[in-house]
Amino acid sequence: MNELWPWARALSWRAPQQGEIRLRLSADAVQRTTIARDLDLVTLDRLNAELTARAWLDGMEIVGRLSAAFVQTCGVTLEPFLTELDEPVHFRFVPEGSPHAVNSDGSEVIIDLEAEDPPDVVAGEEVAVCDYVIEALALLIDPFPRKPGAVFVAPEEPVSLSPFAALAALAKPSPRD
Repeated sequence: MNELWPWARALSWRAPQQGEIRLRLSADAVQRTTIARDLDLVTLDRLNAELTARAWLDGMEIVGRLSAAFVQTCGVTLEPFLTELDEPVHFRFVPEGSPHAVNSDGSEVIIDLEAEDPPDVVAGEEVAVCDYVIEALALLIDPFPRKPGAVFVAPEEPVSLSPFAALAALAKPSPRD
């Protein structure tokens, strides 16, 4: 099944238990405007996701690709420029109370930066897939955008202007002396 889903539709935990589900998400103009504002972009011209949801442990896994085109402001020149992304995405979810949730037994959480991210624990009967697509986009956006070819040139160091600089200039002997 490969259908175009409404952007805000949530996916039930039970749906992937019956087999893989293919999802095509595409944000419309109003949704893109709201997302662009929330992510501090000039414009969000395209946001699409091609995803496959399947059962994983007692939850679900969603894999696929995120495609986006957006305009952001260069941090060097302050000029707007277009950025296009086509990136893989991978989400894992478990329901509340799952033995596979991080810290489900109250033990200490040890963070391994090299390990895969633990699954998200989601309350309720559904996962809002579009929220995770937006989160993935937010993480892919460069927080310090630089237009291709933009080069930062450091300003010249200002001359030291201490309170005594004016007195030092007065103390210099004049050519008549």
